[in-house]
Formats: sequence, structure tokens, C-alpha cells
Amino acid sequence: MERMAPTSPDAMRRVAEVMIPLDRYPSVHPDDTLRHAVAVIEEAHLEVGRRRSLPRVLLVVENHEELVGILRRRDIMRGLEPPFLVSQRMEYRKKFFDIAVDPNLSELPFDRVVKGIRAQADRPVRDVMCRVDATIHPDDHIMKAVYEMVSLNLSLLPVEQDGRVLGVIRSVDVFHELAQLLV
Repeated sequence: MERMAPTSPDAMRRVAEVMIPLDRYPSVHPDDTLRHAVAVIEEAHLEVGRRRSLPRVLLVVENHEELVGILRRRDIMRGLEPPFLVSQRMEYRKKFFDIAVDPNLSELPFDRVVKGIRAQADRPVRDVMCRVDATIHPDDHIMKAVYEMVSLNLSLLPVEQDGRVLGVIRSVDVFHELAQLLV
């Protein structure tokens, strides 16, 4: 049976129908270490409808419901970069791992890099998390989520009502809703 596209804005799904509740989304505390955040994101999986996916973002939560930030995988990777590399110019940092520039791999101090990464893993999440700049209301239409995500270049929006975070809506789920409008 073919699903028909909604004929009016009221027929379109609301954010609350698509969001993942806060207690079902993986989170960390701002004082947790990056090592812990890596373990959480590596073990987490989400089931939305009959679709299973991995999170790209962790929520940073205090007091079990106060959202203080988000932690993307790339924030974790940036936070794990050893200080001796961070202090170098980007050209040097790129060249450091360019085998074509230096084919003698034995000269690269990988043990120093690994030791630096392991040391950085004890940094708190708060050092590299991003603040939350936008939220969406549970009664908003999915199209508002599309607009916010596209215009702000976001892949996740916290769903907030009366100053309290209820959950999140992800771009992958919003995209799925758009796909359903096209069938």
C-alpha cells in the first residue's frame, strides 16, 4: 500500500513524534573523561522505529536532565590530539603523517603519539564539548526541524519545553520523514 503525502501542514508529523527521549539517548557528564566518552559512543546504538543506528553525538548532561552541551566524535578526536602536535602549525601536523613526504615510517614517533593520545584521554569532556545554540519545541512541525538543521548546519537538535530538555531530534530521522513524503 502506497503512503500518501500529507495534504495540509497539520497532517505533517511533529517533532515529539520523531524525537528520541532524553533517557534513551547516550550521554556523559561534563566531568567525565574523554576516555569514558569514547567508551560510551563505541557501545551505544539507537533504535528508532525498526531502524538501528549509531550516535554521532553524545549529550553532555548535568543533574540527569540539564543539557549543558554536546560532544561530537570530531570533538573527541580533536581533544585527543597530543599537545606536541597541537602546538605545531597545521602544515607540519599534516606533513607529520604524510608517508609520501617521509617514507621511512620508523622515523615517525608513533609511540610518542600513542602516549600523547592516552594522556589526553584523561581530559574532562567539558574541555572540548560544544555549547547548545539552538533548540526546538516538541509541537513544532518536522519542516521547522529541517529549516533549523539546514540553516544552522546541525545534525541534532535538543527538544525543549518550558526550559526542560525532553529529548533530541536527529537529521537522519528528519531525513527519513522527508523520504516518507516522497513515496
